[in-house]
Amino acid sequence: MKRGSPKPKTGLIAALDIGTTKVCCFIAQVESAGNIRVVGIGHQKARGLRAGAVVDMDLAEESIRGAVHAAEQMAGETIREAFVNLTCGAPSSQTVAIEVSIAGHEVGDSDLRRVLGQGMLYHEASDREIIHSIPVNYTIDGSRGIRDPRGMYGERLGVNMHVVSASAGPVRNLKTCVARGHLELQALVVSPYAAALSTLVEDEMDLGVTCIDMGGGVTSIAVFLDGEVIYTECIPIGGQHVTSDIARGLSTPLVHAERMKTLYGSTLATSADEHEVIDVPQVGEDEHAIPNHVPKSILVGIIQPRLEETFELARSRLEASGLDKVAGRRVVLTGGASQLQGVRELAALILDKQVRMGRPLRLGGLADATAGPAFATCAGLLHYAVTRYSDAPSRARRGEGEEAGMFGRLGSWLRENL
Repeated sequence: MKRGSPKPKTGLIAALDIGTTKVCCFIAQVESAGNIRVVGIGHQKARGLRAGAVVDMDLAEESIRGAVHAAEQMAGETIREAFVNLTCGAPSSQTVAIEVSIAGHEVGDSDLRRVLGQGMLYHEASDREIIHSIPVNYTIDGSRGIRDPRGMYGERLGVNMHVVSASAGPVRNLKTCVARGHLELQALVVSPYAAALSTLVEDEMDLGVTCIDMGGGVTSIAVFLDGEVIYTECIPIGGQHVTSDIARGLSTPLVHAERMKTLYGSTLATSADEHEVIDVPQVGEDEHAIPNHVPKSILVGIIQPRLEETFELARSRLEASGLDKVAGRRVVLTGGASQLQGVRELAALILDKQVRMGRPLRLGGLADATAGPAFATCAGLLHYAVTRYSDAPSRARRGEGEEAGMFGRLGSWLRENL
């Protein structure tokens, strides 16, 4: 843990992953040593959500309540607050450089508060809400790459802040939906950041790595370097788009398209695909009607272009950010859509990087069914709660009342990081 980071939170914590295809809740017990043990798990099919955004408040609330209730029943505990992921509102990433004079004296806590305060007062357009303001590194008189400047001397102290913001409307809808489920929102965490915290090892975070979280409606990216997230991005394409492509291409109901994708789906064509035949029920036909028969090669031919497009977009976003080289040669894939056969090989080919599958690490109590890539974001929310969030968050962090403005966020951030 970095010097100056918050002490591990202990006690009972809850994570709520609100996705396009599923809503998942983990309840965990945190021991004094910071070890996390999951004691309650609940997940429901998501309804009323599209690309992580609420499109039907009542249905989304029902999905959230169902997942939370199942987790509470298993844990034998009632939760009143939760850490929640965010993919809606087109999250955008920006680095802001701030510098203040320190007049040659030794850098102390008050100087850090001053420079971080200037960074926290950075304000985007009124229709955007700041989700994260993370100090990436410090500078003293232009010397870069300083992780903790306290005790050093110089004339000017600077900080590079990684600011993540999202459209205020979708964020408010999500917060309202959580509140209607009788839960206080402890903090919002962008999905790729959470997924990375649960699947990356420290060496990867330090040397440079890209985590790609392939969800049902959104594929999101987080780049880590020197132990901290320096860039996030969301692409509005996910596993649900693959299912829709199959349904349209083969004229089959969505439920059967999802089943075919899961059982037979692949991104890699083989010579045996022409000879393997799949039964395809047709839209509008009686369930007892004779299904259409198609070779597996046609299914692969539908899936492959969509996944190629997804990784090509990820590559272009990384190149446009200028961080493609900084992000290193390593990619970690998470999310339910990453479990399709051949996805890792396709990603390695298109991104020209070493690719591995990411699963939740450093977490006890997970059954095999919930220890895969599809549950990385929910697991990562627990890691965020323990290692990257204040022990005593203010009302401002939860977006309540008048303290939720810039000064409230500043006070809360300083309590968390100093």
